[in-house]
Amino acid sequence: MSLTPINVKKIPAVSRDAETAEILSKLEQFGCVVIKDYLTQSRLENINAELDGPLATLYEGSKHYSEVVQDFHGSKTKRLTNLATLCPTYRELLDDDVMHRVGDALYSEESGTWWLTTGQLIEIGPGNKAQPLHRDLGNWPVFLEMGKRGPTAITNLMIALTPFTEENGATRIIPGSNHWDEDYRDQFHKGDPAMTIPAEMSAGDALLFSGKVLHGGGANVTANERRRGLTMPMQPGYLTPEEAYPFLISMAIAKTLSPRAQRIIGFRSVYPAGGSPGLWQNNYEELANHLGL
Repeated sequence: MSLTPINVKKIPAVSRDAETAEILSKLEQFGCVVIKDYLTQSRLENINAELDGPLATLYEGSKHYSEVVQDFHGSKTKRLTNLATLCPTYRELLDDDVMHRVGDALYSEESGTWWLTTGQLIEIGPGNKAQPLHRDLGNWPVFLEMGKRGPTAITNLMIALTPFTEENGATRIIPGSNHWDEDYRDQFHKGDPAMTIPAEMSAGDALLFSGKVLHGGGANVTANERRRGLTMPMQPGYLTPEEAYPFLISMAIAKTLSPRAQRIIGFRSVYPAGGSPGLWQNNYEELANHLGL
């Protein structure tokens, strides 16, 4: 069993208009790939401006009862959710062509339709220590049991809303750890931080990474920089998401969205691969019909 990382100095990168096959090839090989200029400058500025207010009133750290989860969330980190309600520009991102073509390529054949597990703004403040290395598969223990041979349970898209540097807490990744043939259980005690490299990005770039790759937020050792990222993890529609979107987002907002954007936040039914009649339905009919969408 080899637990050796791929020897690269920086995360491989592609342009936003790269072919889907090229993006997925690098994702498969390294477990991660940077998509340059994922956001336009106007969208970047708008998202930051729209979320400055809600973020300013948010507490740092975690209110979770578990000390392990508190450590995972970070004592100097802010995590803002329900972004579809708070941020009109985020609602535009729900219909982004690059995300949808990548998501469709990752999930359609293997799992069927997909949706988002969350949409979350994560801001790492000065003095926050490095997050424990982990795999995002941990939300669903059955996939930790399966290890690298399991399905594509989750793929994260982390968009840099400020520059990501090694000093301010850029996400750290062990490239190639998605191929490690090891026991994925006890996920917070895997990998050596010395094997990681920082996913340094300019504001507006995005990091796409596998739920099977070991990673964690870096330590913010700066005096006054706050590292701000927007995470949009994709998952099969047959798995329960972190955020209960239909109970958080108003129907008035949902009706402004395209059908595919409605689907990835739970306002339409999902259809697993293999001929399933569908899930998340009403009277065995498409949920959107019941909701008047």
